[in-house]
Amino acid sequence: MNKEILQEYVDACELVKETEKDLRRLEQKKQTVTQDCVKGSMREFPYIEQRIRVHGSADPEKDDGRIMREKRLLEQRKENAELIKLQVEEWMLMISPRMQRIIKYRYLEELPWEQVAIRMGRRATADSVRMEINNFLK
Repeated sequence: MNKEILQEYVDACELVKETEKDLRRLEQKKQTVTQDCVKGSMREFPYIEQRIRVHGSADPEKDDGRIMREKRLLEQRKENAELIKLQVEEWMLMISPRMQRIIKYRYLEELPWEQVAIRMGRRATADSVRMEINNFLK
């Protein structure tokens, strides 16, 4: 495991959130119905004006097919991101609690090294924590 994988984990978490948001937007788009109002009158006397409401999709089959393809792609993107997340989380269970904390603070919460050292306590300095994680990742 290296720093790039940890960065991918952060990106994968964000990608899952963004993809779920895109899927919700797509569902709303699917439910969007076009509406319009048409005026007209009878052909014969008395000419009475009437309003008729028209609603529906311009081409529902075309729209549904495109939306379904986009939904499949989004679900596939989400599944790939969740796989990366799962691999990193399984790896995190196998390392020491100290390393888990350092990784959490630095890579997941994106704190500067000084803040990581403060949270680690026990006279840790920014340089000592940075060296500790660098040695671990080698």
